[in-house]
Amino acid sequence: MHRFEKLIYRSTSFTLGALQDANSKIIEELQTSGSTILLKNLQMIQLQKAIFAVGMFSIFDATLQHQLSCRNGFEGAKNTLKDRHELDLHDRFDEFICAINVLKHGEGRSYDFLVSKSKLLPFKVKLRGENFFEEGDVSEINTLIEVDDNFVLNCA
Repeated sequence: MHRFEKLIYRSTSFTLGALQDANSKIIEELQTSGSTILLKNLQMIQLQKAIFAVGMFSIFDATLQHQLSCRNGFEGAKNTLKDRHELDLHDRFDEFICAINVLKHGEGRSYDFLVSKSKLLPFKVKLRGENFFEEGDVSEINTLIEVDDNFVLNCA
């Protein structure tokens, strides 16, 4: 079997491409119709990106557990990064771990951590009191992390 990182990049590119094609077709249809089903389909595409990112990270954890022979793949990887003095990569990895935790569980320690450094993150966190990432975006779903293509690619 090919290495996880090679397969995940192929899978991510394929999935995002297919979702972009579907999104483009829906946007085209919206030019002549304001159908609710079209709007729901745009939201479904956004939800699919969040599901994909969470699933990708879960499988990555299992892969790390196997490769590092440990019970917690993320902790094992973070310890390895610290031991190798790869602190920037360690911190970025931790931010994405927290983002996935927020997508799965909502508010909590991970959310509080991300809010405390929201201006420095490579993705958007919905802050307390904010209702939207971009008001008027009919495709937006109710998440505390904005899961756009860039977020998904960074997860990969």
